[in-house]
Amino acid sequence: MLNRKTAHISLLLCNIVWACDYPLYNLVLGTYISPLAMITASLIMAALWSLLPLLWERRVESVAPSDRMKIFAAALLMGIARKVFFMFGLSHTSPIDGAIISITTPLMVLLLSVFVGVETLTKMKVLGLLLGMAGAVAMIVTGNGTSHAHSSILGNGLMFAGSCVSAVYMVWFKGLVARYSITTLLRWIYCISAIIMLPIGAHDIVITDFSAMDTKIILASLFVLIVPTYLPNLLLNYSLRLVAPTVTSIYAYVQPVVAIALAVAMGLDKLQPDTVIFALIIFIGVGLVAGSYKKETV
Repeated sequence: MLNRKTAHISLLLCNIVWACDYPLYNLVLGTYISPLAMITASLIMAALWSLLPLLWERRVESVAPSDRMKIFAAALLMGIARKVFFMFGLSHTSPIDGAIISITTPLMVLLLSVFVGVETLTKMKVLGLLLGMAGAVAMIVTGNGTSHAHSSILGNGLMFAGSCVSAVYMVWFKGLVARYSITTLLRWIYCISAIIMLPIGAHDIVITDFSAMDTKIILASLFVLIVPTYLPNLLLNYSLRLVAPTVTSIYAYVQPVVAIALAVAMGLDKLQPDTVIFALIIFIGVGLVAGSYKKETV
């Protein structure tokens, strides 16, 4: 019971940290740092963080040859693809739209779980899926509207693709997470990701004009490079060992609430009436899916 409570606290903390990403990445991406440079730098930092546990781990855990290709796939998916969609998406859309679209992850987790046979559909789940996906599609399409000066269909679509990637990782790699220690798994994922991205993004890092950054931009850049790169994923993988993927994904609810508050407070975005409506539709959809699990356990 204590472990399960710790898992829920971990999920809450990692989603709060990820929520801070939306306004802070949006502040620096494109204008001061290219998405490619930020992807590469954040993966290098995550790889360095992942090596720290070697200082106190008594034994270096080996990975079975049969699992190495799976970990390589996980690195391509969660280490690189998710960051590519997320960084390029945020550079083309508003932090509010990006954060709201992120809560479609539980819906995608449910769809994938049904596809692989670990979940079954009920009327409430189907209704929740339909509502949630309708709200997400509406949010993406209205990205080019005149009232959404900071958004675009491209950016919103990329953010949705990032949510799909997160869902795939939560469902298909849950077994892999259970077989190895969290530090071992993340060490492999981030070191592989950093090695792949270094030759691709090194040039963008070198040509970054750091002299153009003021104190606020430097602090925002340092935060997104140091804090969200490793710790939240450590907490997420820890929780995946103890709770179901769908329960894990429901904590994405926290992200838009915190991200919207920060974005508005920082003057980066304004909350539009249609955004509120679409967000409520998505929230209701995810809420119906979450509520269906409570009914099943009664």
